[in-house]
Amino acid sequence: MNKIRKGDKVILNTGKDKGKQGVVLSVLKTGHVVVEGLNMVKKHTKPNPAKNIQGGIVGKEMPLNISNVALLNNLTQTTKQLTHRKRNGSIKRIL
Repeated sequence: MNKIRKGDKVILNTGKDKGKQGVVLSVLKTGHVVVEGLNMVKKHTKPNPAKNIQGGIVGKEMPLNISNVALLNNLTQTTKQLTHRKRNGSIKRIL
């Protein structure tokens, strides 16, 4: 079970965007996450009139290794370990 899920706020630990924060858009089965606004690359696209796509240079988020991001606590704006506790028959995520 991954501790980081879609919609979590994370901070990047390493790389060119170190220290920047973002929201997780998706978690991939390969152990990677796509974070909004982080690890941006330029993608060159051809125009396609049939699909109404205009050509040019488009910014795109690329996947990051899940070990390079840390879960961010919204209240204190610090990173902490996430634990799972079983309460009333359901598992709760506790920061």
